Amino acid sequence: MNRKEIVERLFEVTQGFYVKHFKNHKTPWPVTRKELLTFPEGSLGLALGEFLTTNGFELIAKVERHDVYHVLLDFGTQAQDEVALQYLCFANGKRSKYLFGVICIGTLLLPEYLSYFRSCYRLGKNLNSFHQLDYLPLLQTELSELRKAICTPAQITELRMIQQQ
Repeated sequence: MNRKEIVERLFEVTQGFYVKHFKNHKTPWPVTRKELLTFPEGSLGLALGEFLTTNGFELIAKVERHDVYHVLLDFGTQAQDEVALQYLCFANGKRSKYLFGVICIGTLLLPEYLSYFRSCYRLGKNLNSFHQLDYLPLLQTELSELRKAICTPAQITELRMIQQQ
């Protein structure tokens, strides 16, 4: 098993524990992946449903926002992308024990991506705050409008360049 596979396996193993012990006060979204696929063209909901379908995922109860971050910021799901997304969220003001754990373990196991992580951190500092939003009522909203509220067009371009390096 290589280091990326170890990080991915850690995500899988810790996911249920995190939801059970740290998100027990949250209510799951009353929507399924299949229902998301019926949302209007261009909406966050449809984009989220397509992201889940493309990656073979279902919504994870009580942590649905995490997949929204992937969609909003166009992050992949490889181990290094998951860690980079946490760096960006941390820089944007999000704080959780799980996030700290991902950053620490991801940095230790994937040091070759440190410049990617740093770039995402720097960018996250400059984005408008997005981590605290309640996305359930925003699922009908145009994805492009939500992105504009979070990022400037230049920041979107910068993020895409960072992710391609």
